[in-house]
Amino acid sequence: MPTDDTYSIHPEAHLVHRIGWLRAAVLGANDGVVSVAAILTGVASSGIDHHAIVVSGIAGLVAGAMSMAAGEYVSVSSQSDTETADLAREKAELEIHWDDELEELATIYERRGLDPQTAHTVARQLMEKDALGAHARDELGITEVSSANPIQAALTSALTFTIGALPPVLAAVIATGPVIAPAVAIVAVIVLIVLGALGARTGGASMLRGAIRVTFWGVLAMAVTAGVGALFGTVAV
Repeated sequence: MPTDDTYSIHPEAHLVHRIGWLRAAVLGANDGVVSVAAILTGVASSGIDHHAIVVSGIAGLVAGAMSMAAGEYVSVSSQSDTETADLAREKAELEIHWDDELEELATIYERRGLDPQTAHTVARQLMEKDALGAHARDELGITEVSSANPIQAALTSALTFTIGALPPVLAAVIATGPVIAPAVAIVAVIVLIVLGALGARTGGASMLRGAIRVTFWGVLAMAVTAGVGALFGTVAV
């Protein structure tokens, strides 16, 4: 039989609170590596000079970081607007139809396994303490963990995109001649493996599975882009 002491000495460390920033971080870093490395391998495969290859990589980095920030901000802002509208609508319903909202919340708890009497008791007590919070959580599925944060998502995506894109760009700067494309690809694969493993570990998932998943799609993107660059390249015959 658990006691109060049991819960005080056995805290549970859940990882769900990391979902918001982890999603943006993994998406940004992965996109930075894949898109910029794909641009570099594609351009390098076309046979143009070294300076143009480096410039294309830097341009891809800057444009990608700005695009990720703008896209995440707009996307998450839309989610935030929807949540705000739903909460306002729910607040109005609580002011007008309190009893109906009580029954609605009790029904939700009944469907989760509580008997009708207990469900009504729980619903009433929760609504007396924080009616809007109870309905936001159990009816709308809006919690502090999942609540949208547009600025956090935008900044995280832009920063992690830049961090992910830097290694391929640096590889293109250092390498010269025909080894540019292979050097960029090798560096990108190494970074993708690390990112996949770290992202999975941070989220509490299998590191091997995460690394394989991220690396597979990254390699596929670079291979396709390199093929396009070689097909429409400017190498003199």
